[in-house]
Amino acid sequence: MPKTTLKEKIITIDNFIQGSPLPFNVLDNQSINAAYPDRKLEIRNGGFGSDAAAHPTNPKQFYVLTDRGPNADFVGSAGAGKRFLLPSYTPRIGLFELQNNGQITKIKEILLKDANGKPISGLPNPKAFGGTHEVPYDAQGNVMTVHPNLPFDEVTNPIDNDINGLDPEGLAALQDGSFWVSDEYGPHLVHYNADGVEIGRINPFANDVRNNVISNVMGNVIINGKPIVLPTEFINRRANRGMESLTITPDQSTLVGVMESSMDNPDKSGRGSSLTRIIAINLLTGQISQYLYRLNSTQHVVSGITAINGHEFYVIEHDRKFPMQDKQAQKHIYKMDINAATDISAIRETSQNNYQLKQELVVGLTVNGDTLEQFVSKNNENWQALEKLNIKPISKTLVVDVLKSLDYPHDKLEGLWLRQDGSLGLLNDDDFAITDVTMADGSNALEQKYLDSKKTIEDANRLYIVMPETVKPIK
Repeated sequence: MPKTTLKEKIITIDNFIQGSPLPFNVLDNQSINAAYPDRKLEIRNGGFGSDAAAHPTNPKQFYVLTDRGPNADFVGSAGAGKRFLLPSYTPRIGLFELQNNGQITKIKEILLKDANGKPISGLPNPKAFGGTHEVPYDAQGNVMTVHPNLPFDEVTNPIDNDINGLDPEGLAALQDGSFWVSDEYGPHLVHYNADGVEIGRINPFANDVRNNVISNVMGNVIINGKPIVLPTEFINRRANRGMESLTITPDQSTLVGVMESSMDNPDKSGRGSSLTRIIAINLLTGQISQYLYRLNSTQHVVSGITAINGHEFYVIEHDRKFPMQDKQAQKHIYKMDINAATDISAIRETSQNNYQLKQELVVGLTVNGDTLEQFVSKNNENWQALEKLNIKPISKTLVVDVLKSLDYPHDKLEGLWLRQDGSLGLLNDDDFAITDVTMADGSNALEQKYLDSKKTIEDANRLYIVMPETVKPIK
């Protein structure tokens, strides 16, 4: 009998066609498309691609998360930041259904709201609660200030921010109808009820009073009299590269999140590392564990995770390249197991093999005074040194090489929907169908997001379905 190839094992669902589009509507079409100045730029809603999660009971339905809203890198009068094209946009969760005829319909949207029921924004946080000195500009390039009708002044009219603002990237849908959402700035993990109202929060800021209203699946307000707070080193996350992925174990006890890439721990000297971190938070006991994940390249990111059971997970690792523009692009799905990995938060001060291990309050575990990010950044072979110190990273096995399995043209693979038949739904982030470009004169401009270098094929949120299988183990 001939061997079944990975490509042949792609799942077909009635009339489902790979790359079926998610429905969208146009939010705004008032700007010029810089790629074709005679055309208007369409900002599309859309934007459902930051993460995906299975509906807990309906096998045909899945949730998809937007990010902070349509935005673009921008350098203005107050320095580098982002232009928020629709500043009042509220990040949201969409519920979609895959119909028997293979088409996808949107059932509803759930707007994310603060604890008082007010819709949040995607604007930056204050510095003390996750801000990264990111300057917000409006669609016209003006600094967004506390008093929008007055000129910007650092003292009398400072830059605006939103303490509840999020850049949502990770989504876990719970059996009780609530959601946990992670963002890549704070990083914050926020618990929302079925209507999208905040009911709890976890972040690394010990003085954030919102951490005192954590509610877990058992109905507890706090654990053992104390709120759950992330380890302090997570404050050193790299801006826009925070907790990109989130899931919950099937028994609903443990949140598991992955940082997108190496942290700036303690500063940018750790940025060149192939090391990123996985964190597991037991919502019943408050116990937090940390594990190391080894990226195939320092340029790769982890952008999605979904739990198979209490210790095995599927994760997305990719390079953010457009396959139609770069033949070396990589989009991989791995199966990983945390059982054999070392919980670095449990390591205490010790000396062995000429290395001094020590837990530091602000930066976490250090090796001879270097943070783990610095240690690996100095020499990638230091992964072997960590092994000799009995610090074992997560083991992972390649189960889907997406570009060998599918005609997948997108740069960002971020949504991972584990279906009841064991197949995986893959969704891309289309960035509301827009992207920012730098013009010849150095100015910032916007254009539709295109998949090809000739700028003829526009990006859109699309669904693909594959069946994972073991290809080869990654050591």
